[in-house]
Amino acid sequence: MDDRTLRFEATALPHLPAAYNLARWLLRDDRQAEDAVQEAYLRAFRFYDDLRGSEARPWLLGIVRNACYDWMRQNRHLADQVEFDELRDSDVDGAGLPAAAASLGDPALLFEQRDRAGRVNAAIEALAPPFREVIVLRELEEMSYEDIARIAGIPIGTVMSRLSRARAQLRSALKAESPRSVEGRRDANG
Repeated sequence: MDDRTLRFEATALPHLPAAYNLARWLLRDDRQAEDAVQEAYLRAFRFYDDLRGSEARPWLLGIVRNACYDWMRQNRHLADQVEFDELRDSDVDGAGLPAAAASLGDPALLFEQRDRAGRVNAAIEALAPPFREVIVLRELEEMSYEDIARIAGIPIGTVMSRLSRARAQLRSALKAESPRSVEGRRDANG
């Protein structure tokens, strides 16, 4: 391997989990996310020399974001048919614990945690992509407003506005999804 390739790997590979996470949430499909990240990393490698003194993470996530939006534009007819279920498609439970570790806990508590996580994930998935991306970048990837603005190519004020609207939509969706269904199951089970 040449020096440029080694430098790129050292710079870009630590951000692979964040890149995949963003792509998975935007595209809502594991395989499409993998393809988008692969395409983004190829683009990033091609343009690696353009990265000058900036932080690599926002630069790379911006490329991932663009690759995802390119895919959505090209496959608009498929975008709404894709379903991703964080709980089903992951070896991590809704509380962020490995599934094997979660099985040691209280079943009722685990059910409630999974139910709550499922409702939150469904509410995030229901957001329009511009709102979903800012929520994922801020709340899951813990990016600063400035970095989100760089990634999305929008002003910081727009980031804050989108976050506010996304949070309001999440609150509304989660309020509408009251835990009555859980209580109803408890009553039915005695």
